[in-house]
Amino acid sequence: MLTSSGPGEGKSTTAANLAVVMAQQGKKVLLIDADLRKPTMQYTFRVSNTEGLTTMLTKQTAFEETIKKTEVDNLFIMTSGPIPPNPAELLSSVVMESFIKHALTLFDNVIIDTPPVLAVTDAQVLANVCDGTILVVRSGVAEKEAALKAKELLNKAKAKILGVVLNGKPMSKGSSYYYYSYYGNE
Repeated sequence: MLTSSGPGEGKSTTAANLAVVMAQQGKKVLLIDADLRKPTMQYTFRVSNTEGLTTMLTKQTAFEETIKKTEVDNLFIMTSGPIPPNPAELLSSVVMESFIKHALTLFDNVIIDTPPVLAVTDAQVLANVCDGTILVVRSGVAEKEAALKAKELLNKAKAKILGVVLNGKPMSKGSSYYYYSYYGNE
């Protein structure tokens, strides 16, 4: 599961990139857009969002009908589906937990893109049913206190935090030159 402290930190892009890389390594990957308030995966992968996670959770469509093949070999996507009136209720349902367990039997990796932790409770609700959580933080966007609060809320939700991705951190010239000179001297 990937989340962030607030909007604009790059969690959806990071989730999509992680899914693509895993699929390119030969893993069968399912990317789920569980950001039911501001979904983006349908735009990233240019697929329909008329059915998806919400229609599957409300039993309007079957699991198999909501999975979409992407142009990337081994990568499948489940978009959010139509925006529901009760996102947190759907994500905390027994049906959602069962769905995640079922998906893990069919795919090598299941990556779930969730809303920001400080905005709504959705990520906290999903955190304890996922194998691990990655917190995405954008340099210059996320305040230190917000990132720490997000980590605290995830810990309270019993999330297994795997690590933090720092986005948008400019590399200093010195570090990039060091990298090239280090490998150039071998």
